[in-house]
Amino acid sequence: MAVLTDAHTAEREAVDLGLRSAVERLPAPASRIASYHFGWSDAEGALIEGRSGKALRPLLTLLAAQAVGGQWAQAVPAAVAVELVHNFSLIHDDIIDRDTVRRNRQTAWKVFGTTEALLVGDALHALAFEILAAEDDEQGHFAYGAHILAATVRALIDGQLADTRFEGRQRVGIAECVAMSEAKTASLIGCATELGALYGGGSPEQLEALRDFGFRMGLAFQHVDDLLGIWGDPAVTGKPAYSDLRSRKKSLPVVAALGSGRPGVAELSRLYTGSEPLEEEQVRRVAELVEQCGGRRASEEAAEVLTASAVSRLSVPGLEAAAVAALVGLAERTVGRTW
Repeated sequence: MAVLTDAHTAEREAVDLGLRSAVERLPAPASRIASYHFGWSDAEGALIEGRSGKALRPLLTLLAAQAVGGQWAQAVPAAVAVELVHNFSLIHDDIIDRDTVRRNRQTAWKVFGTTEALLVGDALHALAFEILAAEDDEQGHFAYGAHILAATVRALIDGQLADTRFEGRQRVGIAECVAMSEAKTASLIGCATELGALYGGGSPEQLEALRDFGFRMGLAFQHVDDLLGIWGDPAVTGKPAYSDLRSRKKSLPVVAALGSGRPGVAELSRLYTGSEPLEEEQVRRVAELVEQCGGRRASEEAAEVLTASAVSRLSVPGLEAAAVAALVGLAERTVGRTW
């Protein structure tokens, strides 16, 4: 069985084609905004060469289908649905956070306005379930797949609500921050791998194992993403340097640093409190304090532990060794991203 790797383009192209076909179902104005968001066109609607992000979640879905002995093509509708939900959440997150840059260009709401971007996000959410229903397989996986996806959307919303409420609080505990990240990020990656296993014909035990793998990997991914939000290279992240600190985002390394009890916490807390924009020198100082107070190391270690824990869940009987190796490699490369 051919196993999906970064060198195999057919699978990526199948997902891309599925996404484009889904977006074409939207009314022309909405389709234009969605096409811009995915990187397929410019603000005027002219087609450009571009890829719609890393495609991590759909790749995990296709690999999970192979891991349980299925063919990756069986899981393409599920992979497309997951990526549509992911991008619905990205559009809404950008509006909520007032982020103006994603993938090295202006966000959809900044170009087309809040109202239109919000509605296009809603449309992508609806399209995800339409794709699952329209492409239901012979085994009739739609009902259970839709249940998994709907439960995940509820978790995403719960996580976003928690994240938003954190902004108005001076203190947030690390357990609360982890729970928020589990809901907002890990749940969808766990959904991606569980849906792949479902559409690949996996057993209940295999579905549970693949879901747990994706969930734990997802939380590790969030730790790394939060590190990139502070120390990431803008050329790689597509966002300005120190972007999370400028908005005083209570990310995992920041919350860990604030709760460390180390010298420097009082200064970090003082700088991180308030609504006035931080000056450039203050932003750099906050980054130094987060590192000095152990926040950077705490997230690095958590990502390493979670990745190992995720990999351990792939030891259930009956999984295809080559696909498992590909999943492990993808997890390690994703969590091993540098900043």
